[in-house]
Amino acid sequence: MSTEPVPPAGRHHLGGSRSLGFGLLTVSDTHTEDDDPSGSLARQLLEAAGHHVVHRSLVGNSVADVRERLEPWLGEPKVEAAITIGGTGASSRDLTVNALETMGGRRLDGFGEIYRSLSFAEVGPLAIISRAGLYVLQGKPVFALPGSERAVRTAIEKLIVPATVHLVEELER
Repeated sequence: MSTEPVPPAGRHHLGGSRSLGFGLLTVSDTHTEDDDPSGSLARQLLEAAGHHVVHRSLVGNSVADVRERLEPWLGEPKVEAAITIGGTGASSRDLTVNALETMGGRRLDGFGEIYRSLSFAEVGPLAIISRAGLYVLQGKPVFALPGSERAVRTAIEKLIVPATVHLVEELER
């Protein structure tokens, strides 16, 4: 039995080079649509990877506001995946995960587990307070990311870009 690490699967095995349409929703009471560095970074990283942003918006920390903005996007064929940014912590104002959980669908645990492991390597034990996660809502992947630029970069570069095309194709089957 080999002790060599198995190399990560190439792009071919992860779903090819299909360009996906994303919805980007920042959830914040402190930023505005004109002052949203994490949302801007997410757009930049997705577009650099060959994807496009169909919708981008910012709402306050409210279950109703998150649902009201996200649900119509998920009903559009051109939105194949979505990312929420912010509202995944432990404070009483962090309501993004609560909103996603009320929308039905299911949670895919692997994303949050691996994200927290990557985050632990970067920020140490504070990674335990993240409720970052991946949900399948209306048949589409919805990633819930913390609001920091570091968190957005880690999640998009290391997990979302490499795996989402394959995930979308699996969900379309």
